[in-house]
Amino acid sequence: MNLSVAILSVHTCPLAALGGKQTGGMNVYVRQTARELGLMGVRVDVFTRSQNATIPRIVELGPGARVIHLPAGPEAPIPREALHAHLDEFAEGAEAFAREQGIRYDLIHSHYWLSGVAGLRLRERWGAPLVHMFHTLGRLKNEVAETPGELEPALRIDEETRIVAEADRIVAANVVERAHLVWYYGARSERVAVIPCGVDTELFQPMDPAKARDLLELPPDPLLLYVGRLTPIKGLDTLLEAMVAIPGPADLLVVGGEHDEPDDGHAAALRAQVKALGLERRVRFLRAQPQRRLRLFYAAADVTVMPSHYESFGMVALEAMACGSPVVASRVGGLTTTVQDGVTGRLVPEGDPAALAAAITPLLGSAEGRRLGQQATRWAAEHRWPCVAEAVCRLYSELRPVAREHLPHAPCRSWL
Repeated sequence: MNLSVAILSVHTCPLAALGGKQTGGMNVYVRQTARELGLMGVRVDVFTRSQNATIPRIVELGPGARVIHLPAGPEAPIPREALHAHLDEFAEGAEAFAREQGIRYDLIHSHYWLSGVAGLRLRERWGAPLVHMFHTLGRLKNEVAETPGELEPALRIDEETRIVAEADRIVAANVVERAHLVWYYGARSERVAVIPCGVDTELFQPMDPAKARDLLELPPDPLLLYVGRLTPIKGLDTLLEAMVAIPGPADLLVVGGEHDEPDDGHAAALRAQVKALGLERRVRFLRAQPQRRLRLFYAAADVTVMPSHYESFGMVALEAMACGSPVVASRVGGLTTTVQDGVTGRLVPEGDPAALAAAITPLLGSAEGRRLGQQATRWAAEHRWPCVAEAVCRLYSELRPVAREHLPHAPCRSWL
């Protein structure tokens, strides 16, 4: 008997180019786990909202896995907050597709709160258990919001609370997120499975830094790297302030920005900050990079910096570490478990430019930086995507015994 799983990723497609307002680590997570589950013999359909009528309805993702684009509202990008009104249409589209294909899904696995709402509706119609992963939590984002415009709506908080109460299992990326789910949402800890995120260690792997810089046509000077969206919650403004205290000729490359939005708002404020601080010659902004090129930036960097105010896990940190780059990060959320302080990088108080500069400076071009980078590579190697998919399938087996036949004979590592 084959196990069939419906994965829901309503607001963003796992095939979308990274670097947009609604693309990032979740896209990578959904894409990679779906592919790995398919390779394990699980039949996987990833349902996502169609944002372009010219894209084929069904796109093969790999052996046993495919992406299904469903019309739900206009087939064009729309604000995330507007998607809730179209979730009934999305669920009806998934149900119609299952009927047309003659598929009975054994499990539903939803990602992000919007997908969780659709997942609850499909669970009622299909009678299949629902596994949910939030990726970020509205209450936690509101804790660090600095302006009214950064606040998540009450609708999201209410729906997240309902999903926590009703889903059969919740996946948390680390024990910190599980604690947040228990404390902020009243989750029952025994129904929350901790499964860390993964990294493609065949793509992200160490390279001689000098060679990486040659390929990128970068000078041999010490190099700091920031990878992520240009939004307030990522704390890039703190890193820019810290750059004033970090001695030259160390430079900072900012790899981010959004393909799907104009370069204004916070991004413009960051560029103005660079000018005001006199850092024009030391800070360079780049757009988001394809992952095969991004690995060169990680390998070239003396340090990858994540000054975030909130991260549920921090997949950028894991990618950097896989390439041998130590990570200096805020001591917040999932970063406190993704980065091992003093082992794979450094953790510093969030929003503290002086502490950030003090942690970064000793690692630039030093033996200590190289030591942390080597240990970071070994740590990242324990988080390969096949191991993540195996852990996910073990969770499925708790809800559907048929999932056990897809499990390998031995676990990848102890946390499975």
